[in-house]
Amino acid sequence: MRNILITGAGGFIGARVTVEAARAGGSLTLMSHHRPPRPPAEGRARIVRADLADPDSLHGLCDGADVLLHCASLIGGTPEANEAVNARGTAALVADAQRAGVSRIVYLSTASVYGRGIFRCARPEQLPRRPQSPTSRTRAEAEDAVLAAGGIVVRPHLVYGPGDAWVVPGLTRLLRTLPGTPTGWDARLSVISVTELAALLVAVGLAPRERLSSSVYHAAYPEPVTASALLAAVADRTAPPPARPSISLAHARALPTENGAATRALDLLATDHWFDSTPLWTDLDRTPGGGWEQDLTRMKEWYPDRAAAA
Repeated sequence: MRNILITGAGGFIGARVTVEAARAGGSLTLMSHHRPPRPPAEGRARIVRADLADPDSLHGLCDGADVLLHCASLIGGTPEANEAVNARGTAALVADAQRAGVSRIVYLSTASVYGRGIFRCARPEQLPRRPQSPTSRTRAEAEDAVLAAGGIVVRPHLVYGPGDAWVVPGLTRLLRTLPGTPTGWDARLSVISVTELAALLVAVGLAPRERLSSSVYHAAYPEPVTASALLAAVADRTAPPPARPSISLAHARALPTENGAATRALDLLATDHWFDSTPLWTDLDRTPGGGWEQDLTRMKEWYPDRAAAA
């Protein structure tokens, strides 16, 4: 039985990683700071409180762990807080993992470390990192600490599912600002459900080293989804929306708005953000459990209240 330490175990992705790790038969240590983690229904779990912004609280955290699944990050906040948590905190955590002899470190990062651009079926080794926010810059620094210690970095793009407070709620807010139904928005986007991503992270943590061909992976369904299809699924997740005129992307971008979040969402949906995840699926000898098409039928289960999600 592997001893698995999961940071951010009370968060959106970390909570699901906890469930998947318990299913894999691991003995778990769950670390959180803000949100208390929920122990899994199956298996054994020990809960500890520690703060990435307080390196002293991390000393000894990794004792007895075989695998570290680092799912904790600060998103937003001040540049100083991002530096303390994401950069220095991860460096201190990695140092403790090395001291304790942890055999595998896996860091959940983000494709936002690439900054803005057009990405078409791109692999990590083809893309320079150009982070453009304090969060993405310090998460890139966290990546460096993990990679220097021989660890593995996993970069998803859009992650949705139970507990999502960013992707579908953000797209819902965008839809509420538009005077019509998005049509012909053909940009291709890499997406993955939180349940599938969690299973991949656990599999990377437990896979034999010789099975892993890279130290940096993209995590997404192999086939991208168009922006129009994604928005249609979000709009239809509780009931078919009333008929409205079609609106093109060019029209939407020309509309005056004081909503900065809506503007950023439009920028994201305007260009391809398609990241090739084939090596991850191949190395783990896994296939998606239904993929995006199956997720469409579960949107109403995952986001039952349109108003709450907005």
